[in-house]
Amino acid sequence: MKIVSLFSGCGGLDRGFEQAGFDIVWANENDNTIYATYRYNHPNTLLNTSDIRNIDAKEIPECDGIIGGPPCQAWSEGGKNLGLNDERGRLFFDYIRIVKEKQPKFFLIENVKGLLDSKHKSSLELFIKYLTESGYNITYKLLNSVDYKIPQERYRVFFVGIRKDLQKEFKFPEPVSKNIITLSRAIGDIQEQPRYYNVGDYVEDSLFNHDVYNGEYDLKYMSRNRVRSWNETSFTIQALARNAPIHPQAPKMEYISFNKRTFLKGSEYRYRRLSVRECARIQTFPDSFRFIYSNIADGYKMVGNAVPPRLAYYLAIQIKTLFE
Repeated sequence: MKIVSLFSGCGGLDRGFEQAGFDIVWANENDNTIYATYRYNHPNTLLNTSDIRNIDAKEIPECDGIIGGPPCQAWSEGGKNLGLNDERGRLFFDYIRIVKEKQPKFFLIENVKGLLDSKHKSSLELFIKYLTESGYNITYKLLNSVDYKIPQERYRVFFVGIRKDLQKEFKFPEPVSKNIITLSRAIGDIQEQPRYYNVGDYVEDSLFNHDVYNGEYDLKYMSRNRVRSWNETSFTIQALARNAPIHPQAPKMEYISFNKRTFLKGSEYRYRRLSVRECARIQTFPDSFRFIYSNIADGYKMVGNAVPPRLAYYLAIQIKTLFE
């Protein structure tokens, strides 16, 4: 089945669908810091780099499915939460526009759980209304990646639409395992010393991407414990380098007050952020998936914004079974 990918990023969602046997024939991504990474890892996909608002649906090849994650900053709890008052939030309508015109058999949309907050209820209802009027039965659900053999807590909402005339009902996959994947299992074998960079430093090209952001820790970061131990799963991998979790070699941060933690005295040298590759492992990218960047912030951004390929795979398999 042929797939079109919108808001592709580095292609985590695409990689999962590829692993499930789908053919990603065309993708769109408008961030020029991502192009090299996407093309390297998806050599058989035509990458379109235009602003999606300027793309006529006629330019997009015919396909069986459309997948993608419209920008999440408008709905994110960590952002300004402006919803449709944020220009990025309105890009959701371009995804809907293309689905309506291309009429694929199915579509899948990924976004942050903040979209389900009561303050965005009217926006959510509007999206579902337009998608339903476009000819689709819509199912959506909040999933936690940890339930799908992924070593992090990561809540994301997924929408799946199946064209009404096909008379097929989609059901989200059940959790695949009660046993968590620990940080020890995910990154414990990475013993090499990482390379350290600050934002603005030129990052030397690397196949393995074991690069760490070495900038200061701000007050917001130090307000909470940012360390998970080897026998736990990771905190959510985020897109900002400064927000990357601390490597599990460090002890838990010491409580000072409700909004203040500190690194344990005498063990300060053990505290460092996870590297880009360690974050990628936690996101379930294979080591063969290479991230290409000259600024350390771009490496973390690509990894943190991606859908974990393993979760994408389970969703893709669930969709595939409808059409076999």
